[in-house]
Amino acid sequence: MSIQESQVRERLAAVRHEVAKAVVGQDSAVTTLLIGLLCRGHVLLEGVPGVAKTLLVRSLAQSLSLETKRIQFTPDLMPGDVTGSLIYDARTAEFSFRPGPVFTNLLLADEINRTPPKTQSALLEAMEERQVTVDGQARPLPDPFVVIATQNPIEYEGTYALPEAQLDRFLLKVTLPLPERAIETEILARHAAGFNPRDLQGAGLSAVAGAADLAAARDQVAHVAVHPDVLGYIVDICRATRNSPSLSLGVSPRGATALLATARAWAWLSGREFVTPDDVKALVHPTLAHRVALRPESAMEGVTVASVLNTVLGAIPVPR
Repeated sequence: MSIQESQVRERLAAVRHEVAKAVVGQDSAVTTLLIGLLCRGHVLLEGVPGVAKTLLVRSLAQSLSLETKRIQFTPDLMPGDVTGSLIYDARTAEFSFRPGPVFTNLLLADEINRTPPKTQSALLEAMEERQVTVDGQARPLPDPFVVIATQNPIEYEGTYALPEAQLDRFLLKVTLPLPERAIETEILARHAAGFNPRDLQGAGLSAVAGAADLAAARDQVAHVAVHPDVLGYIVDICRATRNSPSLSLGVSPRGATALLATARAWAWLSGREFVTPDDVKALVHPTLAHRVALRPESAMEGVTVASVLNTVLGAIPVPR
């Protein structure tokens, strides 16, 4: 391991400690977001209102010195409000392009499931191709470009389920739970001491890494070794979901490549130059859970996606 590689890993590890200055008890979510950035993958955060989803993204951007923009998704939001549009300039008698908020490094798509599917799908090209097409002209997005979307659970009124095609574009999905008592007490103690979530610099957050560190880290992640037996383990897990009697939709080959990428990133963050079966297991739920669909009868019987994935993991032999 080179000194530079160790330094880059230390800087990205420091991001977790920096974000913790503003967000309490979400270390796992921060790590998952870092994995998404290392893989150039988009992340979906799900949780009830008030569990610091937006604060988490803002703190991450501050710690990485990345530009971030926020879109509040509403039922009347139009696709052009996301991608940008052509504006007529009366002085020149020509149309000029006005970029939308999608032209940034970290796009916070807040409450993405509160807008209809037509506007949700406006993000599809940006998420997949890293560009938007307006009036037939493709316009590239900055690098890095990652969408971090938040959504409220579907049982809340006024929400629209994300289409399967868009769900599959998210590399990872993270559920932010309500905090335990001790963590919630710590949150209140910080606010009582004067913490202002709108003033991250005042809270002591500073940039401890940047885009250059991310680029270097991505290059290092690409060189993390994967044994053929581990590749086979990933394939067997994904194929088993397609044969599960509880699922109407199993994991596609895109999902298998996503699991390979996230396991590699986690191995690198953990200081290893190779992927272990435990790395794969650790990323199965956040990488695959949103890519499968339960049969209605299974859901009525109380079966959950998490339990199906656990059954699959228990049935697949682990390579030695």
